[in-house]
Amino acid sequence: MIHLDTCFLIRGLVKGSPEDRLLRKWLRTETPLAMSAVSWTEFLCGPVELGEIELASNFVGARVPFRSQDSSMAARLFNHAGRRRGSLVDCMVAAVAIGSGAELATSDLADFARLEPFGLKLLSE
Repeated sequence: MIHLDTCFLIRGLVKGSPEDRLLRKWLRTETPLAMSAVSWTEFLCGPVELGEIELASNFVGARVPFRSQDSSMAARLFNHAGRRRGSLVDCMVAAVAIGSGAELATSDLADFARLEPFGLKLLSE
């Protein structure tokens, strides 16, 4: 299972981008794709066109809910990774991926790499 973060999905909708090529590869190989409900919410905040939402809805399988145990994990990640301003949402996205046992596909490796020591698996392709 691969979880997409918001930035990866946005860039994946740009024809010919590296993210687009990866998405097409995963779709051809029927790799299960999902997103945390947190990332999906960020995506819907846009700016985004209705057609882009419909397209993304076709290939993003589940929107994985943010559960109580994810809130505890997100707080741990936030506190142990330096309490960086603006990073709480990234910690929430990472917590859902960790709790789901999924790899996270992101275009913001620098933002998420600091969470790997706490169990986050970043997609390495």
